[in-house]
Amino acid sequence: MIVSRTVTVDRPIETVFAYLSDFTTTTQWDPGTVRTVRADGDGGVGTVYQNTSRFAGRETELTYVVTDRRAPELIALRGENSTIVATDTMTLAATPAGTRVTYRAAFTFKGGWKLAAPFLGPAFRHLGDEAEAGLRAALTAL
Repeated sequence: MIVSRTVTVDRPIETVFAYLSDFTTTTQWDPGTVRTVRADGDGGVGTVYQNTSRFAGRETELTYVVTDRRAPELIALRGENSTIVATDTMTLAATPAGTRVTYRAAFTFKGGWKLAAPFLGPAFRHLGDEAEAGLRAALTAL
């Protein structure tokens, strides 16, 4: 399952990158996020975040690790728990009017959840739409 959204805002790429590279900001723009705390690291590769999200009516904990960080154009994280692996990639590009951000989240289900995955498409699309709106609002407010 892949959810991808692109947002363009009239803010400098350095400002947008600084905001997004702190994954604790997900509480401000991702409606599924209940809380995110940095557990270890300085924000660079190897930094660990503990994320609590609400999806399909239930809360789930994921441990995210920054797998790639190249200022100011790329932030990649891998989140995992007993039921899912999430690979989140934020690609930033400077535009004449500001910054374009493409957020791509790929989800791989484990165990019995693999059987449910085909039925979760509408819920993930809705989550993507809400995250896009939240991301646009948060970045515009920077």
